[in-house]
Amino acid sequence: MTIINELQLSKDLIRFPSVTPIDAGAIKFLSGKLKKLGFNCKILEFKSKKSKPIKNLYARIGKKGPNLCYAGHTDVVPPGSVKDWTTNPFIPAVKKNHLIGRGANDMKSSIACFVSAVSRFLQKNRKFNGSISFLITGDEEGYAINGTKKVVDYLRKRKEKIDFCIVGEPTNPNKLGEMIKIGRRGSLSGKIEIKGTQGHIAYPHLSNNPINTIVSICKKLRENKLDNGNKNFQPSNLEFTSINVDNKAHNVIPARARAQFNIRYNNLHTSKSLKKKVNLIVKKISKKNKCSYKIDYIANGDAFLTKPGKTIFMAKKIIKKITKINPILSTTGGTSDARFIKKISPCLEFGLVNKTMHRVDECVSLKDLRDLTKIYNYILVEYFK
Repeated sequence: MTIINELQLSKDLIRFPSVTPIDAGAIKFLSGKLKKLGFNCKILEFKSKKSKPIKNLYARIGKKGPNLCYAGHTDVVPPGSVKDWTTNPFIPAVKKNHLIGRGANDMKSSIACFVSAVSRFLQKNRKFNGSISFLITGDEEGYAINGTKKVVDYLRKRKEKIDFCIVGEPTNPNKLGEMIKIGRRGSLSGKIEIKGTQGHIAYPHLSNNPINTIVSICKKLRENKLDNGNKNFQPSNLEFTSINVDNKAHNVIPARARAQFNIRYNNLHTSKSLKKKVNLIVKKISKKNKCSYKIDYIANGDAFLTKPGKTIFMAKKIIKKITKINPILSTTGGTSDARFIKKISPCLEFGLVNKTMHRVDECVSLKDLRDLTKIYNYILVEYFK
């Protein structure tokens, strides 16, 4: 059995310019690596009318339970101007004991660490009692329409059971070992459009300025405290991200005003209950000001929580042993593909340090690569004892 080196595989994966939705060959390459380890690999391509086709991978070794799954993504965000980088973002370089490249911590290197850990595990435990699987998507950084969500549907239809899933997102703010994610807040985005009556600025009584209404709505929604949080989650929060009128004339009252917002919310709400709250406020103020309105929503998944149990406490203990840091169990941060996987399996998220993700010169320390590989390997050993 060949041992796969985590640093070399990280470099290999970074070389694929797999900016969502472009795969650039990353999934096929990873599939080839896993086949050599004995995995049965299935490349799943999904597409829809409104989005480009996406390649995904489900790979499994073993035919019986329990099935421990690792989930991750090979797609990355755009690098921005290559001139701003000290090295080409898709030509990995090692400088000052750090690997630099787009995807170095979000999250190609994490995938490499788990593959390396699996290769080490299989060398000593070829006939282990259970299964190991990989659920890898190329659509995590984009709209997530044809990625993990559809792979989960595919697995459900095939009655493929996953007993526990480790999502390799970079969960640590500053040092490896600080944080395990056991849940995530929900995310709901919305666009509000208010239609008034256009007119001359000198005759306001002949018009109905939609700006006044949109300002009142924004003020009311911000003042309307959603909750105080709870034991596992921080308070829910609504933020406006844009107010737009598209009016360049100084002497014209506009016909329309728009605002967009996002709510990051805890498990005291659902997207349905929040839509109801927002609709009520927008409708009430619009009616009072004699304006019409339209609201469009994008729901990115409700909040979820994996109740800490045997596997989470086992992982916590191993992380502390390797890093000398006692990780906190957290639900902070943005969304991840765990929001889809939690429908079929309990999850925890643990990966590298997220300090440089999505930034110029995204990087990961070589020590963290080695330590994360050790952590994943020990988890495999303990899980299949």
